Amino acid sequence: MTWLALIESNTTGSGRQFCAAARGLGLRPVVLAAQPGRYPYLAEDAVDHLVLDTADREAVLAACRRLAGEGGLAGVTSSSEYFIATAAATAERLALPAPDAGALTECRHKDRQRAALEAAGVPVPGYTAVTDVEAALTAAGRTGYPVVVKPTTGSGSVGVRLCAGPAEVREAAAALLGSPVDERGRTVPATILVEEYVDGPEFSVETFDGAVVGIVAKHLGPAPHFVETGHDFPAPAAPDGLGATALAALAALGLGWGPAHTELRHGPRGPVVIEVNPRLAGGMIPTLVRHAAGVDLVAATVARAVGRPAAVEPRHRSYASIRFALADRSGTVTRADGRAGALILPGVELAELTVAPGTELRLTHSFRDRYGYAVATGPDSATAADRAARAAAHLLLAIS
Repeated sequence: MTWLALIESNTTGSGRQFCAAARGLGLRPVVLAAQPGRYPYLAEDAVDHLVLDTADREAVLAACRRLAGEGGLAGVTSSSEYFIATAAATAERLALPAPDAGALTECRHKDRQRAALEAAGVPVPGYTAVTDVEAALTAAGRTGYPVVVKPTTGSGSVGVRLCAGPAEVREAAAALLGSPVDERGRTVPATILVEEYVDGPEFSVETFDGAVVGIVAKHLGPAPHFVETGHDFPAPAAPDGLGATALAALAALGLGWGPAHTELRHGPRGPVVIEVNPRLAGGMIPTLVRHAAGVDLVAATVARAVGRPAAVEPRHRSYASIRFALADRSGTVTRADGRAGALILPGVELAELTVAPGTELRLTHSFRDRYGYAVATGPDSATAADRAARAAAHLLLAIS
């Protein structure tokens, strides 16, 4: 059976779905990972894996060459933002289907991405890239408070903070610049962004091969952090111009192959691009799209990676929402339950707890604070959202 190589995985659901989609196409998924124990589904689903240093592109290439010689290699991809450029570069060198690895690499650096978008006339927040705390304070004063301080790489709102004044900027900048590696132990650039805060509702535009699949309404927790607490698809009463702005951003960045997830805010001057992610959305958004529109973006992405037709035309129109259950403090999980009660509520499609007793939770004010989620559908957006919120409230966590 022909292999599909997956470079590492994300940890919140779609990695497992990538493997299932590969098997659905008659392929044999194999995950290349430095620490395969990070992904419990590998053992649970009997997924093949190879242990190697995935930060070493030559080691990844050599492993994929061996796979090609063993049984044939149909494609190389990744469900993790941290490894999409490595996957694309590997596929390019093996003459397999792939997006532009150079464009992906540039896009993953938010400072370079911003510069390219600004040069092309795509609306972005005012910003300054800085490498020390004093420069961050100067940039914030010039921009005008409040400002957002964020890393130039990463995902899931890790390290992103709204700062009302100089003390907050100093603290946020020092924390980011004092952290030389990310949560996977990978070296991060010693550069951060200080940017204008765009006040307005947040959305994401999901695209595939340069066409808009749909628009998502995003829900965030309280300031000064930007933790996503839920999503609604399709977004009710989405403002005009979001899709066109997202497509202009993709064109400016040389993207448009396969999936992309573009985050925008609708501020006083209209749609403003916060960031473009040249990958599938996280936060279970592909699951919402599948339930609401009948489009399986995971399966389409896997098909695209192996050169097969990708089906992304909506087959029906409904509404779907997800709400996350988030921890409010750090500690050791002593109880996690309520899933059964959530699942019996009307319209609930999924309810999951993502931690187990004994898990050590550390509050990070990012996606890592989630301990569960609920997905629900409904005949309208308000009903789907209410059902998801009620189900998520059933998910209980006790921490000591």
